[in-house]
Amino acid sequence: MMARGENSKKISFSVTGMTCATCAMIVERSLKKVDGVIFAGVNLATETAFVVLEKDVPMKELEEAVRKAGYDVSYEQPEDLDRRRYEEAKRNLVVSWGITAPLMVLMVFHMAGFHLPWFTFLEAVGGAIVLFGAGRASMKGAWIALSHFHANMDVLVSLGALAAWSTAILLLAGVKVASFGAIGAMIIALHVTGRFIESHLRDRASKEIKSLLAIQAREARILDESGREIAVPIEAVKEGFIIMVRPGERIPADGRIIDGVTSVDESMITGESIPVQKKLEEEVTGGSLNLTGSIKVQATKIGEDSFLAQMIALIQEAQGAKIPIQAFADRVTNYFVPAVTALAVVSGLFWFFGIHRFASFLDGASRYLPWVTSVRDPLSIAVFGFISTLVIACPCALGLATPMALITGTGAASRKGLVIRNAEAIQTAKEVGIVLMDKTGTITQGSPQVVETNLSDDDMERVAALERHSIHPLAKAISSVRDTELEPASMEEIAGEGVRGTVGEDSYFVGKPHDFSLYSKQLSMGRTVVEVRKNKKIAGFIAIEDPLRNDSIEAVERLKRLGIVPVMVTGDNERTAQSVGKRIGIEKIYAGIRPEEKLNILRDFQAHGQKVLMVGDGMNDAAALKGADIGVAIGTGTDLAIDSADIVVVRGGISSIADAIEISRQTFTVIRQNLFWAFAYNVIAIPLAMGALLHPAIAETAMAFSSISVILNSMRIRPT
Repeated sequence: MMARGENSKKISFSVTGMTCATCAMIVERSLKKVDGVIFAGVNLATETAFVVLEKDVPMKELEEAVRKAGYDVSYEQPEDLDRRRYEEAKRNLVVSWGITAPLMVLMVFHMAGFHLPWFTFLEAVGGAIVLFGAGRASMKGAWIALSHFHANMDVLVSLGALAAWSTAILLLAGVKVASFGAIGAMIIALHVTGRFIESHLRDRASKEIKSLLAIQAREARILDESGREIAVPIEAVKEGFIIMVRPGERIPADGRIIDGVTSVDESMITGESIPVQKKLEEEVTGGSLNLTGSIKVQATKIGEDSFLAQMIALIQEAQGAKIPIQAFADRVTNYFVPAVTALAVVSGLFWFFGIHRFASFLDGASRYLPWVTSVRDPLSIAVFGFISTLVIACPCALGLATPMALITGTGAASRKGLVIRNAEAIQTAKEVGIVLMDKTGTITQGSPQVVETNLSDDDMERVAALERHSIHPLAKAISSVRDTELEPASMEEIAGEGVRGTVGEDSYFVGKPHDFSLYSKQLSMGRTVVEVRKNKKIAGFIAIEDPLRNDSIEAVERLKRLGIVPVMVTGDNERTAQSVGKRIGIEKIYAGIRPEEKLNILRDFQAHGQKVLMVGDGMNDAAALKGADIGVAIGTGTDLAIDSADIVVVRGGISSIADAIEISRQTFTVIRQNLFWAFAYNVIAIPLAMGALLHPAIAETAMAFSSISVILNSMRIRPT
């Protein structure tokens, strides 16, 4: 788990030029060497570096670290970068196949006995155009890697293509060797095709981030002191600026309406397409769409403090982080390319010195595998085995197995209103057996209302004056019953009990009853009873009801179907808690629990070997959220700054917990499938290639397909 500190700073930026997991690890290693960097994660799938700093580090130093590793930093907008890369990939695709396809046709004629005296020359020239034209990115990537003393996927592909193409040059120079020049062009053409498809699929898989980035406003119309509108870049907007927003425009920054009434499409926050009415003094969120009326908005949160920026940063952080299962794949990938290169050399030497002894093996195999080469001279068969072994190996599939699943998993979570702040939660959630949940604001809507009281008007006004200064969730409901200008002479909040203070000549206590049996009728209805004692004598009661969230009953059922035990842990009294628990189907209930006692209950479950998920409102549940294997905070609208939680529920209630667990299980299943097939592919394919039983063209096609299959498999992750 990455280190976090109160003063730590987080930065994300795009890294270009990476082609496989080894590249990402080299950049990571280089960034970690920068003084002040306490964590660095590089995501190959999104080509994004995520860095946590313990002190201010100039961006120039981070850029230099990336360039020392042989790669570059890009500040292009994602859509502009994607468009440029797409156009370049399409151009390379056309060039490579425009030359390779005719070469393949001629090669078939040549192999069928129609020997063309100028065919080798065409292989050499056409192959050079494909290798150093359409394939220049791979050649450059290989050179960068080798010149920085490491190896990546480009090294394998480039060495294989160059070895094949060089046979045409050697044959033209008079060396007796079979020409595989057209195969060299074919390797690059297939590699370019695989990269094109892979890039397209990766862009689709990360569409959630792209859609969030797309709704960020590029500029805003601010009003100066004379009321004149001035269009400025969004980066120039500061807190307190007045922004004019007309119908059909996106709201540039988080703020509050100071003039006008409108309806706003907040589907990017709530997931609901129904417009929300917004009037004077109400909050609006940057990125949401103003639909009906012109409004003036005073900016309250800008830049990285805005809701949209926080949401993007949190999703990118989760996608860029490493989870425990990835460690093994990373270790294997680190040694993969050098090991495969060594095996390719072993294969070449084996066939160079052993062809006469094992020629009968190839002759027998060719009866069942038509692509097995018919050449039998030592140098030609050695080159054939060397090339096949190089291009069949695929560290890309290993490198993409986990990050691609994380991208689609976190994307699926964001569509369900979940922001995963800690990627490890995805691996842990699948093992959860107990879900502890608070009642107020979690099972219920968190907007309690006074439904009955027997207090006199005078006492009610004084109680409202006291509760106005309390931070308890029920205090707002009580204080809203009466508007009063009274101020208490003294006031003290007692955690888990209530408040006491003096108003006028009298002392009051507002909180837990001494004897709950006095209020059995109210409690049996699931209401919370607040007792009021005036000068140490009972003056009356206030009955408060907090409606259930719409999804609470269904959510508890879903958790049970997933084999998870739902447990209510609440500070409310036993009768009320039991009534609410009965209505939604929770049998195990802890009532009258103080905030600090929730952690003890949680620890007890953990001591019995259970993985525990705690869900609360992120305020008085902070200790339990931190202590749980997974802490989930029910956010309120745009509230993402809940440091205690691993997952924040931006919209919805506890049904999102079932979504999170289902997504975790799906994601982890996909990760295991990806890793299994990536390993299995290499374990089966490499020995076949070393045995000269795979044609290089088939080997390169299979290599490209293995990466594509990992991406396609990852895209199956869909919440129910």
